[in-house]
Amino acid sequence: MKSITVVIPIYNEVDSLKELHSELTSVLSRNDHYELLFIDDGSSDGSIDILNELSTLDPHTKVVEFYRNYGKAAALAEGFKLAEGEYIVTMDADLQDDPAEIPNLVEKLEEGYDLISGWKKTRHDPWTKRWPSKFFNFITRLMTGVKIHDFNCGLKIYKKSVVKTVEIYGGRHRYIPALAGQKNFKVSELIVNHRARKFGETKYGGGRLFHGFFDLLTILFLERYTQRPLHLFGFFGLLCVMSSIVLESYALYYKLILEHPFQKHFALIVFGAMVFVLGLWFFSIGLIAEMIVANQQGKEDRVKSVISKQSN
Repeated sequence: MKSITVVIPIYNEVDSLKELHSELTSVLSRNDHYELLFIDDGSSDGSIDILNELSTLDPHTKVVEFYRNYGKAAALAEGFKLAEGEYIVTMDADLQDDPAEIPNLVEKLEEGYDLISGWKKTRHDPWTKRWPSKFFNFITRLMTGVKIHDFNCGLKIYKKSVVKTVEIYGGRHRYIPALAGQKNFKVSELIVNHRARKFGETKYGGGRLFHGFFDLLTILFLERYTQRPLHLFGFFGLLCVMSSIVLESYALYYKLILEHPFQKHFALIVFGAMVFVLGLWFFSIGLIAEMIVANQQGKEDRVKSVISKQSN
C-alpha cells in the first residue's frame, strides 16, 4: 500500500480537531505508512495547543505552526514541501470533508490519474456560498479547459510528483487542478460526501469571488503569454488603434461630406486621439515585455551552453 500524507490547513478550528483526528486515524489505521500534517495558520483560539497535544500522543501526527495568518495557499505550500507520502491528500479541518472518502480517492487515483478532485455534488452550505461557487466553477472550467465541477473542494488527492511541481501562492490554491492540467498531469474528479458544518463559521466571505477572478486571469496569462506577451498586448493595442481610426473617420465624414464644423465633434476627435495613444502604449508594453523575455531566454541558453561544454 502506498504511503499517504494528509495535509490539513488549520485556522481557528479548535472544536473540530480531536474529532477530525479520530476519524482520520480510524480510516488510515490499516496503512502503517501514513502521516497527518496539520499546518496551523496563525490560529488564535487555542488550536495549536490541541494540535501539540495530539502530536505528543500520536507519532503519525506532525504540526507546523505559523506565527501569523498567511492564508490557505501558504499553508498548503508548506504542507506540500514537507509531505513525505507517495500520495498526498488535502482536506479542510471543519469536518465538512469526510475522511471516509480517502480510500475511494486512492482507488480512483490508481486508475491512472495524477490528481483527483472531490466534487461536492450535494452541498450543505447556504445559497450565498453555493451559487457564487457554481458561477466560479463554470467560468474556470470554460477558461481553463479542465472539465471538473468543483475546483475549490478542499478534499483532493495527488501523486507526489504533482505537489512537488505546481507552485501555489496568493489565491492559486483554488486552481490547483488547472495548474496541474497546464503541466499535462491527468486530472479527474470523484463525487464525495459533504457534511454540514458542525462547529464555528465559514472563514470565507463573498469577496473571494473577485479575488479568485483576478487569480484566474493571472494563471491564464502566465500559461499562454509568458513567452509571447506581445500577442496579448498587441491585440489590445490593435483594437484601440482600429477603434481610433473608426472614430476619426466618423468625424472626418461629418466634416468633409456633411460639412459640419469640427467644433461639433471636438469631443469625439479628442477621444479618438486618446484611444490611439492608448493603443501605442499597449504596443510599447508588449515590445518591452518581448525584449525582457528574449533577454532572459538568451541568458538561459548561454548557461546551458556553458554547462554543455563543461560536461563534454
